[in-house]
Amino acid sequence: MSHVNSLSDEDFITTFGNLVENCPLVAASVVSCRPFNSLMHLHAEICSFIDELPLKGREGILRGFSMLGLPSLQQTEESRRESKVAGVPELVKSHGTEFNNLNKSYSLKFGFPFVICTWLNKEEDILHGLRSRLHNSPEEELHTGIEEVKKIALLRLKNLVSDDMDSKM
Repeated sequence: MSHVNSLSDEDFITTFGNLVENCPLVAASVVSCRPFNSLMHLHAEICSFIDELPLKGREGILRGFSMLGLPSLQQTEESRRESKVAGVPELVKSHGTEFNNLNKSYSLKFGFPFVICTWLNKEEDILHGLRSRLHNSPEEELHTGIEEVKKIALLRLKNLVSDDMDSKM
């Protein structure tokens, strides 16, 4: 973590600015919490920042995500990679109409796209999650979506920071 703690504010924001999809504000806000004792300490500060946001801020975090299964040009590099690993392109091919209809219904009902940590789910789980979460209340889904964002942020953080990070960065 010594390298993370020694980054300039600008480099920290550039490096960690997409831990939360399209939201460098999170990295810009937690940079002042340094020094971080561990990767989990950094993640805890990210989660704390997100949890302290007002309702509209948490909804905005979710709106920063692209609709799952959209053409890759509309997704960040991280989302493209994560979606591919989870089999989202195959899911779209095999359940295209249903998947697209569920995605649209979800977005219309909640006002933000369906967010799920694709790294921890396979295509069947993603489709099941989309079907079942459509029945949640807006409050439940905001909470569930934010918890998924935290999982995504942790896995992206682990991908960027390793025990031997000092030699990699």
